[in-house]
Amino acid sequence: MNKPDYDKLMQNQIEENGGKRLLLHCCCAPCSSACLERLKDHFKITVLFYNPNIGDEEYERRKAELLRLIKTTGWADFIDCDHDEAEFLNAVKGLESLGEGSARCLKCFELRLAKTKEVADEHGFDFFTTTLTISPLKNAQAVNEIGARLGGDKWLYSDFKKRNGYLRSTQLSKEYDLYRQNYCGCKFSKRETELK
Repeated sequence: MNKPDYDKLMQNQIEENGGKRLLLHCCCAPCSSACLERLKDHFKITVLFYNPNIGDEEYERRKAELLRLIKTTGWADFIDCDHDEAEFLNAVKGLESLGEGSARCLKCFELRLAKTKEVADEHGFDFFTTTLTISPLKNAQAVNEIGARLGGDKWLYSDFKKRNGYLRSTQLSKEYDLYRQNYCGCKFSKRETELK
């Protein structure tokens, strides 16, 4: 069975709902750059930085870069969530030894998207989505299934890597001189990268 074309679904949603308020969960400035560029003419965007999976020092560095990108471009507003790595560690308890792309990652996606949905409801956003689907290492189908289950009609489908989205994120990273990390964010993915 073929997976849905999430990029086409997003384009259809944009055609029907342009101009509405979108809460965009962002993991880092490089991934956010191409997503924001693609969406900025269609929605009033607020970025949500909620990433308890990222360790303290890395978290602050990524947040600072994302704020710098937003300030430079003016493409979005910004909401910062409290950083509590214990939330992530509790969510993935027992899955720590699993690799990138495993059930551990699915738990992490669910944790972050559930919080995004909560904030979207709290602040009256029309839609919410995430930048996670821009990464070639992230399963867009899993992300969209979780988002749709949590958000129903408020979920904006995406596969931002389509239409050269990931390539565009690398170009914008160079253009804006963005810090580009070499691992997903959690200490387990960092350890995996270091071992390689």
